[in-house]
Amino acid sequence: MSVDEEALKRRYKEFLDLMPLTIAIAGLPENPGPRSFSSDQMEARAQVLASAFKIARQSVRDVIKST
Repeated sequence: MSVDEEALKRRYKEFLDLMPLTIAIAGLPENPGPRSFSSDQMEARAQVLASAFKIARQSVRDVIKST
């Protein structure tokens, strides 16, 4: 396995591990019914999740550093 593959696997695992915290930080409501989100709504939600992921990752790193 190459170094790039190892780094990709590590980042993917980090992403999955942080997903519950990311979703909690994002605070997005669930879809209230059977209708789908519009493409603008999905884009906005994706941006919120991306920002929440950055906050979650930094928060975990800060906690690890302080211990």
